[in-house]
Amino acid sequence: MPRITHFKSPCPEGINSQILQMVVDYLTDISAIGLGPSNLLYNVYQYAVGYEVHLYLEALNGEKGTEAELLVATDEDDPEQVAGFLLYLPVQGDWEACNVAYLAVREGYRRQGVARAMVGEMLARYPHAELTCTVGKVPYFEAMGFQVIGQRATQVLMSTRHHRSSGLAGFIDTTPIYRSLEVQQIHTYLLHKHGKRAMLDAEKQRDRHLDQVTRRTEAFVRQRLTLH
Repeated sequence: MPRITHFKSPCPEGINSQILQMVVDYLTDISAIGLGPSNLLYNVYQYAVGYEVHLYLEALNGEKGTEAELLVATDEDDPEQVAGFLLYLPVQGDWEACNVAYLAVREGYRRQGVARAMVGEMLARYPHAELTCTVGKVPYFEAMGFQVIGQRATQVLMSTRHHRSSGLAGFIDTTPIYRSLEVQQIHTYLLHKHGKRAMLDAEKQRDRHLDQVTRRTEAFVRQRLTLH
């Protein structure tokens, strides 16, 4: 089994870079928007979500006003090789609660209990954990002790308890990232490369995708909560 290290302060640059590479590689799986690489806006979201995770990794020093903690699973035989990571945010005003921000396992280490081990470590510190995921991943997290309690935008809201925490979740405001010069430059590059019509089509495709996912999530959550 991989070794799991707990960070409450910034981790080595080699670990940071591997985490950020995983975010870029597995964007469709770990981001709330769930956009696939066939969409021309994919590169925009790769940068934006990668930068968001970068900000959370910086927040480990406690200087951004957001409390964050990180669990990193590394290869048993090669401690420099990151097998997976779990980034979560303790809830202010509720010492038992936390929110999962990002969870990912490197492809070669999946189905080996890496995610379960990291979640177990987190729950040992914060037994009341909340997360959001796609409809398809609900059974996966139910097997770890989470249950469906509602919906957040396009995703299913799950918790280890029957209710939400009454504390304050310290998520970083990511809105400025999407207005940043870097995002504008990526968008301008894509516009020159593919043309205005193709980019407008990509935006429409993204919006349709989000509408469909939201409706599917609404129906799923409604049915699940009615059954319970």
